[in-house]
Amino acid sequence: MQILGKWCEQCIELQGAFGFFDVDSKTEEGRERLGVVLDDKGRVAVLEWNEKKLASLSPAPADLGRLNALWGLNLRNNELTELPEGISGLTSLTDLFLSDNKLTSVPAEIGQLASLKDLRITNNELEDLPGKIIGRLTSLTGLNLSDNRLTSVPAEIGRLTSLTGLGLDGNKLTSVPAEIGRLTSLTVLRLDGNRLTSVPAEIGRLTSLTYLRLSGNKLTSVPAEIGRLTSLTGLGLDGNKLTSVPAEIGRLTSLTVLRLDGNRLTSVPAEIGQLTALEGLFLDGNKLTSVPAEIGRLTSLHALFLSDNKLTSVPAEIGRLTSLREFTLHNNKLTSVPAEIWRLRERGYAYLDEGVTIEGENFTTDSSSSSGSSSGSSSASRASSEFTDSDY
Repeated sequence: MQILGKWCEQCIELQGAFGFFDVDSKTEEGRERLGVVLDDKGRVAVLEWNEKKLASLSPAPADLGRLNALWGLNLRNNELTELPEGISGLTSLTDLFLSDNKLTSVPAEIGQLASLKDLRITNNELEDLPGKIIGRLTSLTGLNLSDNRLTSVPAEIGRLTSLTGLGLDGNKLTSVPAEIGRLTSLTVLRLDGNRLTSVPAEIGRLTSLTYLRLSGNKLTSVPAEIGRLTSLTGLGLDGNKLTSVPAEIGRLTSLTVLRLDGNRLTSVPAEIGQLTALEGLFLDGNKLTSVPAEIGRLTSLHALFLSDNKLTSVPAEIGRLTSLREFTLHNNKLTSVPAEIWRLRERGYAYLDEGVTIEGENFTTDSSSSSGSSSGSSSASRASSEFTDSDY
């Protein structure tokens, strides 16, 4: 990291001309506040102006737009409300990080950055995403706009056909446009923490998706077309208002984690037994009265959460899952369980309410297996069973 110029009262005094630079690192303030990486020809390639608490970049240097070798600009974690016009001249810029500022709109200058591949404007105050700006950025492979105040997404987002990662989580979206189905290169899509009541059937066209997060919305259903997303390894539908899930979910045979907890499900389809790659299945916090015996086919399952439902019985087939290490059944309406389930409890893998018996016998659980004692172990395993995502 080399240091350029001197920062004084939020003005940049640059020594020499941009392009081939005479680096001035004489001042301590400059060394601390203005970071520059040069390429092998001595030109500015990356500017790291993050975490400076800058409220403005004005007055910006007149030569800012002449940094024709600049490919990375990091302005993260400042207090910026706007960007200088000169940024629109950075025609080689591929990476622009503007997260953790106070931007209320996407700066118009960004629409001129035709080479941009990675744009991050998370945790700002964006309320609007202008289609005429965002639709120009057709070279983007990553777009992260999470944790803002967006209420809608323009149809023009469908032009960004090179996108592999899209983060729109933590906004106020009530819908997403059907044009999102054109983003067929997407591998990661985060829409969690919004106000969605539905998702378009066109989402089924995103057959490259490996990670889809729709958690924490107001979904009452999901389209059957979700069954076309056969590359998915992680699917989050938890924290919604789902009363059912389509049988087509059984086609997602690459899934390793499926989160359906915190909904209003009264049943799950038998086709769930086709998800033989599943390692974590979260069904807790619903209104299930039974679960299909086909769950016993999920031979890769490590964690199965069925607590906080209305179960009156559980299938013995679950007890045959030899990889199972965490199985929560507390806070249901069980009075007895099959011997196969009891044996899981004896090995410390199953958690039952006090007083539950073995079917056909009078032996009951003691206080050590109460829901209170199981919750700590359950939460620890839950954390380790969570699927993780990329920066999107």
